[in-house]
Amino acid sequence: MSEKKEPGVWEGFKAFLMRGNVVDLAVAVVIGAAFTNIVNSVVKGVINPLVGAFGTKDLDHYSSCLKSPCEVKAGEVVKGIPIMWGSVLSAVLSFVITAAVVYFLMVLPMAKYLAKVAARRAAKEGTKEVMEVSELEVLKEIRDALVAQRSAGQSGPGQAGQGQSGPGQGGPGQGGPGPSER
Repeated sequence: MSEKKEPGVWEGFKAFLMRGNVVDLAVAVVIGAAFTNIVNSVVKGVINPLVGAFGTKDLDHYSSCLKSPCEVKAGEVVKGIPIMWGSVLSAVLSFVITAAVVYFLMVLPMAKYLAKVAARRAAKEGTKEVMEVSELEVLKEIRDALVAQRSAGQSGPGQAGQGQSGPGQGGPGQGGPGPSER
């Protein structure tokens, strides 16, 4: 008996890398990293100033103190426990903006395109199926007509269809050209 060889680690790794999903994922990570810079710039350059119209110009400065009083000196907490909810809000806004842009500029158009392609493919397959069915119906009608003609020919004496050629069919001995004369 021959044993089936398991693919080696190198072959498995090569197969993994050659799959299309890995390349797509790598491209998505690179584009996502570049896109993150754009979103962060929009948040810091547009949204933070809009929020600054109501308070501080930077969302990162919004905080609450869990244990009063909070004292921060030189960027470090000296006293109290601050909750930096402004930086969390900034991150949430960045995520929502990124998700919205990805959805409306990439996912939605691609979904519409794939739906159109699927509809075209379905219509093409439906047409092909109708053609196959109609061809099948025509062949069934021809078969039924031949069966009906053969059974009509067998029921009556002297009718065509019992191995004899009918008038004008040109069988041997009927005055028409035979197979060798055609």
